[in-house]
Amino acid sequence: MQASQITIPTIGKRNFLPDNLVIDSWEKIAPYFEDLKTRTINNVTELEKWLKDRSELEAVLEEDMAWRYIKMNIDTTDEQLAESFNFFITEVEPKVAPYDNDFNLKLVNSPYVDELNKEKYHIYIRGIKKQIEIFREENIPLNTKLQADAQKYGAISAKMTINYDGKELTLQQAANYLKNIDRAIREEVFHLSNNRRLEDEEQLNTLYTELIQLRNKVAQNAGFANYRDYMFAAMGRFDYKPQDCFDFHNAIAKEVVPVTNMFDQEKKQLLGVDTLKPWDTAVDPTGKAPLKPFEGGEELIDKSIQCFYKIRPFFGDCLEIMKQMKYVDLDSKKGKAPGGFNYPLHEIGVPFIYMNSVGSQRDLVTMVHEGGHAVHSFLSRDLELTGFKDAPSEVAELASMSMELLTMDYWDEFYTNPEELKRAKKEQLEKALETLPWVASIDKFQHWVYENPTHTVEERYATWTNIMKEFGSNVIDWTGNENALAALWQKQLHLYEVPFYYIEYGMAQLGAIAVWRNYKQNPTKAIDQYIEALKLGYTKSIGEIYQAAGIEFNFTQAYVKELVDFIKDELEKI
Repeated sequence: MQASQITIPTIGKRNFLPDNLVIDSWEKIAPYFEDLKTRTINNVTELEKWLKDRSELEAVLEEDMAWRYIKMNIDTTDEQLAESFNFFITEVEPKVAPYDNDFNLKLVNSPYVDELNKEKYHIYIRGIKKQIEIFREENIPLNTKLQADAQKYGAISAKMTINYDGKELTLQQAANYLKNIDRAIREEVFHLSNNRRLEDEEQLNTLYTELIQLRNKVAQNAGFANYRDYMFAAMGRFDYKPQDCFDFHNAIAKEVVPVTNMFDQEKKQLLGVDTLKPWDTAVDPTGKAPLKPFEGGEELIDKSIQCFYKIRPFFGDCLEIMKQMKYVDLDSKKGKAPGGFNYPLHEIGVPFIYMNSVGSQRDLVTMVHEGGHAVHSFLSRDLELTGFKDAPSEVAELASMSMELLTMDYWDEFYTNPEELKRAKKEQLEKALETLPWVASIDKFQHWVYENPTHTVEERYATWTNIMKEFGSNVIDWTGNENALAALWQKQLHLYEVPFYYIEYGMAQLGAIAVWRNYKQNPTKAIDQYIEALKLGYTKSIGEIYQAAGIEFNFTQAYVKELVDFIKDELEKI
């Protein structure tokens, strides 16, 4: 399918800030904060104008910081890029925080707030009230330090390389060798990568301990028993409680882990090995070479665009626009921070996709995942306020994880060989379930970490080991590599950079399976519902947005079993 005629978006004329504003000092932007703080509001029309001006300021600042963050991650060796980002989080953000609180108070205390449209503003004002509740002046410098310290994880990880096969490889590039059909190569690369990680194990432990202590202090300052409870408030988790997370953990342990153990048992039998080792889990168990869906970032974006066009032309347009604007950086390279993300840019309304692709099937999935986030950004870009666009992660990840499954029918863009296409689909459906125990592991670990903030490193490792017994494979043999298993949690950047942001992947994975089930029954209706849900941004509750998508926000054991059984049925059809 050919691209339709697309229009490249541009930033529209600003109504409140100068179009040529360069943020290189606090003094440049301070007058606009003072204006909003001191402005007299005489009626509800003026209150709405004030909200739009505040929204414009937020969008400009967020986009300015986003570019600093993106550029710094693309090249962690450039000290100027790091300094540019650090300037923003040390010189700008701390000064913004008290104004934000003043603005929140100005809004909720306005005599005209009750005249605002309830349906339109309810979710937004609910969130504002929660921000007021948890704001403490003394937490501003602590949050500044936390943000700066959390970035150390990326810098440490970006320096992790190994020398193998005459080349210096990032750990992402090295991971491709774990798919090699030669078991000796897999084992050697596993040990090289693991030993390189363990070189920084103590440094990462020290960093995590410091982050935990700082975060606990923030929670105590705000009057919370622990940082977990503080984060539930800070993240606006109005629609579920910690007990719901525990119910999720329990459902995954009971309904999903037995199935993923069956997957591992099948791999062991097909490989014909006495013991399934950690370096055997990524290889094709039938002895076929690793799937190679594309060569390089250019081919990845082009084939993804064609995939998206086949689902709905608008989806393809979104990626085509990003490609033409060069709002993608996809290939892994030395000095580039690990991970992948879609960064919303609320002023222009076109997001940026960042990846570390090395040509693997996993990269294909990451691309369509981040592409789902991108479509979400495009669908919500015309909402009036920046705050309306900031969908909670449970919704944002529904957009992306659904796209992983929705694109599967069109992966023939990447695979002309029918057998390879079947392999890719089987791997994806197995991964859809295998993701869930890992999500439950990381989430359960975080609950314990912050409920017990004074724990020792030894207690931390003991707890993680116990969690692995509950959610890890009972087929994979880690004998002789217990140190790798004990430190496995250090690979999860969310623990360092965005605490408590992880269970959303599990909740959204369940939602994505439900969206895909609807798609199998009625493709047009399912995509229409998916679009309508994402257009809502965050103007409705999570439950209402899931309902608009034609699915349930539900993680009871019975519902999890229903979705697991559906995936098992689909696997049998392949």
